[in-house]
Amino acid sequence: MATSLRAHLNELASSFANGVLAAIRTASIEDLLAESGSGRRLPGVRGGAGVGRVARGSGRLPRRSAEDIGRVLERIAGLLRSSPKGLRAEEIRQRLNLLSKELPRPLKEGLASGRLGKSGNKRATTYFLKGGGAPAAKKAGRRPARKK
Repeated sequence: MATSLRAHLNELASSFANGVLAAIRTASIEDLLAESGSGRRLPGVRGGAGVGRVARGSGRLPRRSAEDIGRVLERIAGLLRSSPKGLRAEEIRQRLNLLSKELPRPLKEGLASGRLGKSGNKRATTYFLKGGGAPAAKKAGRRPARKK
């Protein structure tokens, strides 16, 4: 009897798996991405709230429009509004679920426009909204630059 139960369970599992695969094969990419909860879009596909992306680990990002960069900058500003001490680029990237390749351009635009400010260097750089939440620079505690 145990073998007939095992055979019946195997048949049910196989039938279920085949049904799931058939549903996935007939679904559109947009439907699959929407159901995955990632909020990501494919490059060149319009619509939705996210910015067009490529799969992780692949080459360059597709060319982004000024509106795409502006939308990402708005998301960054909204996040920094709720973080008065500022955030590092890595923290911004993680909280907004962005690829590391997507972040430099909006940050550069935000700094150039005067909307964002920064303090620190390299990985210790903290970004903040200008006109609110700018951390005080500790100039008194800095060591003078080494002379060569």
